[in-house]
Amino acid sequence: MAQLAAGSAVPCALVALTVFGAPAWACLLCFTSYSERIRICQTFVGVAGPKVEKCEKALEAAFEGLLDTEINYDERSHLHDSFTQMTLSLQEIATAQGSYEVAFPYAAEKMREAIAQLKEVQACIPPCGVQELSRRFRCRGCYSKVCDLPLDCPVQDVTVRRGDQAMFSCTVNFQLPKEEITYSWKFAEGGVRTQDTSYFRDMPRAHGYLARIRPVQPTHRGTFSCVITHDQLPLARLYFFLNVTGPPPRGETELQVAFREVLRWAPREAEGVEPWRPSLGELLAKPEALTLSNLGLLAAAAALASAGVTLLAWMFFRWYFSGN
Repeated sequence: MAQLAAGSAVPCALVALTVFGAPAWACLLCFTSYSERIRICQTFVGVAGPKVEKCEKALEAAFEGLLDTEINYDERSHLHDSFTQMTLSLQEIATAQGSYEVAFPYAAEKMREAIAQLKEVQACIPPCGVQELSRRFRCRGCYSKVCDLPLDCPVQDVTVRRGDQAMFSCTVNFQLPKEEITYSWKFAEGGVRTQDTSYFRDMPRAHGYLARIRPVQPTHRGTFSCVITHDQLPLARLYFFLNVTGPPPRGETELQVAFREVLRWAPREAEGVEPWRPSLGELLAKPEALTLSNLGLLAAAAALASAGVTLLAWMFFRWYFSGN
């Protein structure tokens, strides 16, 4: 008998689950077709009649223990091959006039052993991410599912002093596929701490799982986001809130102080700059103000004063002796 492909058996099983409402057959329905199961019972008890229905119920009861079976998604083809071998073995037993009451429980036990030999399902690792390698196939319903975890990871807080280096690592604690993994970075500026994608803008120069900023400035305060994709499908979104603290570096502080001094002492058009004209008292009180020009002025004033006193004395003595 030709073997059926695993891809064709599962859709037929879904139809059977819906029409016949037989959840106890779940694992058997996922990997065998209705025609295969009927042919087995017809080989055991005949083409038609109540014995066929009784055989079907016995087959259902034998595999009832596999109702809630979950397997590694990548092991579906191996399990399908095991069921195909089982159907062939049951047909051989039926042809040899064996008893289905003995053959069905034995076949079900062999299937449990085969399932136990399959690769185990990887556990879900919280707190986030679409973990494809932990995808599992459920016999109850014949469908696959991944971990019930959000795509967005919690925001990680990163504090860096101004002028230092900030580094973000876009890594997750679950295993990623080996090929076609890409990383894209975005930034929400303005010091906002958010996971709302509408706040973010692309950072086209950032590539790979590492992002580095140096030197860190207050304008870098905000939320950085990294999206991990596989074959254009997002697997996880990581967020890093960068908080910039501390004063600016020493060299930058000295430069800013010098710049402010230049601005303060530079002439301004709105303000008139008047020369300083010190008085004689200010010149005598502040020796540091006695420049060469000021010394010349002081000497000239002293000479004029001396000449004036001499002239007055000469005029007094002339008047005095002329009277006598």
